[in-house]
Amino acid sequence: MGARAGIVVTGTEVLTGRVTDRNGPWLAEELRRFGVDVAHVLIVGDRREDLRSALRFLAGTGVDLVITSGGLGPTADDLTGEVVGEIQQRPAELDVALEHRIHAIVTALMSRRGWLVDPAATAAGVRKQALVPLGAAVLEPVGTAPGLVVPVADGQGGPPIVVLPGPPAELQGMWPAVLADPIVQAALSGREEVRQRTLRMWNTPESELAATLRTLEPGLGGLEITTCLRGGELEIVTRFGAPEQTAYDDLATALQSAYPDTLFSYDGRTVDDMVADALAREHLTIATAESCTAGLLAGRLTERAGSSEWVLGGLVVYSNAAKRDLAGVPEELLERVGAVSAEVAAALAEGARSRLGADVGVGITGIAGPGGGTAEKPVGLVHLCVAGPSGQLPRTIVLPGSRTDVRTRSVTLAMHMLRELLVGSQ
Repeated sequence: MGARAGIVVTGTEVLTGRVTDRNGPWLAEELRRFGVDVAHVLIVGDRREDLRSALRFLAGTGVDLVITSGGLGPTADDLTGEVVGEIQQRPAELDVALEHRIHAIVTALMSRRGWLVDPAATAAGVRKQALVPLGAAVLEPVGTAPGLVVPVADGQGGPPIVVLPGPPAELQGMWPAVLADPIVQAALSGREEVRQRTLRMWNTPESELAATLRTLEPGLGGLEITTCLRGGELEIVTRFGAPEQTAYDDLATALQSAYPDTLFSYDGRTVDDMVADALAREHLTIATAESCTAGLLAGRLTERAGSSEWVLGGLVVYSNAAKRDLAGVPEELLERVGAVSAEVAAALAEGARSRLGADVGVGITGIAGPGGGTAEKPVGLVHLCVAGPSGQLPRTIVLPGSRTDVRTRSVTLAMHMLRELLVGSQ
């Protein structure tokens, strides 16, 4: 077994879900790239004993390194540096030179923002951030908080602990210094390459894939395979060491053979990647006209930097009047078949193309709920149409779940329809 690490993400705001944890997943992937497997990612609130317990637990699992994020600020709930010093049996001392450097950073920051603050309060906060466990290495601040690499006290067992700030930009900016630190390098001397590959499937039941994997199980060797079903997409992530590359290649070949029509990504690319690449490669432009999704598809298409080269715009046509006036849907058609219909979805797709001068148009109309459904047109009924130079691709589906589920799944379906129209099955 190669080097392994544990991660502790601190912050009551993260624990309670008010803030999404971005540091744990980022650190786990960066450690994998560095050849280190992650044994545990723990999230704890700003409570001294809970943090102590998490650090003791990780030390007891035999990991080679522990990394914490958060709790390095100037306020009373920022406890990480102090608690780590206690765990590693290294009392804190004031680093006067560090105190001066932090004070200069804080003073410049406050000046730029025009803040008027109590000098005594500022000095107390800076002093707190400049307390360093005896024998720890200081990682220079990227924001206002320094990081720390704290070895265990001489004669004591346990892994070194890297203490990093909570703001993702500061943590990520400090990461090169972490990997260059001699204590960290020594702790991770047993690291080995950890490869990770992703296959993506569309509209394949997870139970069906599980049955296939059981038939392949004797040849899977040391592969670690995880599957995740999200919004109709089935993600298959495989982790393995370099000696298992042949076993993985055999797995990928077997799955391609078993699911030629639904395994759409062999190289980890997302449907968003494939659609954007196809539009850019073919020099095509796209526009949308959305009713029940109200611009969510246009938002997804424009999440990618550079999307202005192919996304011309989107029409949010919630009312019948907007469908008529903005997307050019004929009044007669709306009266005859209703706004939620395959015919109107097609008219919206063609209207987006013509009104915005795009090569490809997408129309979406449906009943997201929770009200508004009828026996003939139930909640979750969605009509979609993708129209391009080669023709139209329509879909009608009844989606389960909440209003949010119906809207987000409609957008995902629209992306796969675009993939099908622009790329084909792969």
